[in-house]
Amino acid sequence: MPLILTDGLTKRFGPVTAVDALTVDVPAGVTGLVGANGAGKSTLLKIFLGLLPATAGSAQVLGLDVASEGPAIRERVGYMPEHDCLPPDVSATEFVVHMARMSGLPTTAGRERAADILRHVGLYEERYRPMGGYSTGMRQRVKLAQALVHDPDLVLLDEPTNGLDPAGRDDMLELIRRIGAEFGISVIVTSHLLGELERVCEDIVVIDGGRLLRHSSTASVTGETPLVALEVDADPTALHARLTQAGVAAQRDGMLLHVDVSDSATYDVVRDVVAELGLGLVRMQRQRHRMTEIFTQGPSSRGDVSV
Repeated sequence: MPLILTDGLTKRFGPVTAVDALTVDVPAGVTGLVGANGAGKSTLLKIFLGLLPATAGSAQVLGLDVASEGPAIRERVGYMPEHDCLPPDVSATEFVVHMARMSGLPTTAGRERAADILRHVGLYEERYRPMGGYSTGMRQRVKLAQALVHDPDLVLLDEPTNGLDPAGRDDMLELIRRIGAEFGISVIVTSHLLGELERVCEDIVVIDGGRLLRHSSTASVTGETPLVALEVDADPTALHARLTQAGVAAQRDGMLLHVDVSDSATYDVVRDVVAELGLGLVRMQRQRHRMTEIFTQGPSSRGDVSV
């Protein structure tokens, strides 16, 4: 059974269409929901939680209908909102225990679970401090903790790295990776930063203007290209000229050459030319596609949409 299943899902706010006839099935695991700001990502998460009614179409989360079974969905799903929602005069422990009780856990179990999850997100030593004195990174960790405290089957994380410095983003991405790998909890994480999702997601759903642009595995999106980055220990001008004479397609990029190796025999040609010129080979690295190419290639064919 798919983790999430939508059929013609549409949401309009007056003349604005936030989600447009979206049909997609999302498997268990860690999935990235990608799109520019305003693409409809946050709206989609609220529909999945049963907090926002769809204008048309249908959606199921964990086999439950979002239109009629919102409370049952929220019992089994954790949600980390994008906006700042933490009361400043309350400690992390108090807040996470409160959210555990709201999710149906008894007080004692909620306190035990809150302590465990705050340790997991790296806030155990700071758990009794009022959250008004927390840094942005610490506040993001509290929001993640409250989404996990009731041991959900699925967590929806809305822009979890917003406002974080590079080190903080790395820490948050590692936490997200561990949620899927160690806890076995499925994750839907939204972002407009494609490089982040490449690192943690198994599948990618790309939306643009509320419409599905692509749905595929991360590996298929970021697979190898037929290009090799070639670097030598000297100016590559002569090398570029000789490769071109030998019929090898190569493009200059500063001190690098990007060489087309669609034909495996090209490797032998490159090796021989480098040796003949007496150059030292510094690097010969196969290039990979980047997720940013999705938005420059236009909509995928129908065959690219399913996984």
